Amino acid sequence: MNNVVDSRRIVYTPSEFAKDSLIYLQEAGELRSLKKHISSRNDLDSFLFLIVLEGNGTFTYQNREYRLNRSSCVFIDCRSGYSHSSDNWNIMWVHFYGKGVSSIYRKYLERNGNNIFISGKQNSYQDLINRICAIAGSDDYIRDMKINGCLYDLLTLLMGETVYEESGRNTIYHISDIRDYIDEHYSDDLSLDSLSQIFYINKFYLTRLFRNTYGVTVNTYLQNRRITEAKKMLRFTDLSMEDIAKNCGIADANYFSRLFKKIEGMTPKEYRRMW
Repeated sequence: MNNVVDSRRIVYTPSEFAKDSLIYLQEAGELRSLKKHISSRNDLDSFLFLIVLEGNGTFTYQNREYRLNRSSCVFIDCRSGYSHSSDNWNIMWVHFYGKGVSSIYRKYLERNGNNIFISGKQNSYQDLINRICAIAGSDDYIRDMKINGCLYDLLTLLMGETVYEESGRNTIYHISDIRDYIDEHYSDDLSLDSLSQIFYINKFYLTRLFRNTYGVTVNTYLQNRRITEAKKMLRFTDLSMEDIAKNCGIADANYFSRLFKKIEGMTPKEYRRMW
C-alpha cells in the first residue's frame, strides 16, 4: 500500500510461444484509489479492458473525456494515448496483446462496439480477471494456454456487448428466427430474396441487420452452414459428391466443389482423403 492507491497487480512475462501464437497477458489487477491521482499511458502495444466496481472517475481517450461510474467499462487500443483520474474508485483491469487481437478489436468496432460502455455483466468480468490473476500467479506449466482461453472468454463477452444501433429486442429476436430458419432449411433453395419474402422484411435491411448482428452476410452464413454439413457427410458417409451437393442444397456438383475449395482451401475429395 502507498498513500495514493491500494492495489494488487500481476505483471506477467509470457513465453516466446505465447508471444508468437497466443493472446497473452501483460498485466492485470485491482486498484482502489486513496487520493486523487492521474495515470496516463501513450503508444503502448497493448489492449486494455477496465471495469469500475465502485466509485467514479474520468477517462480520456482520443481527445474525448468520459465520466465513469459503477459498471462502466473501457475497451481500447493503447497505441492511442489515454489517461484516467479518480480519488474514490475501485477498478479491475487487464492489459493484453497478441495474435489476432487487432482484427478482433476492429470487428468489435465494426459491430458498433463502444470504447466506453455500461455493462450488466460486472460479475462475469470480475470473475474472469480474478481467474486470470490466479492462473498467472500459479506455477501451472500450461498457464499461457489457460490465460489465452480466459482472454478469449473476455473478448467473447465484449463482442456480446455489441448491438446494432437500429436493433431493438424484437428485431434481434426476429433476426435470430431467420438464422434458425437457415440452420434448419439450409438444404432448401434459399436465397436472400426468398428469406425476405418468408419473413416479410426488406432484403436490403435484412442484409445490413444480419451482418451487424452476426458479423457475416446472409449468403456467407448460408454457404458456411452448407459446407459444414458437407464436411460431416464427406467424413461419415460414402455418398457421392453429387449426392452430398444436393443434400446441402447445391444443385451443381461443380459449383459445390469450387465453393468448398474457396472456403476450405482444398477440394471435397482432398478433404475426404485427409480425414
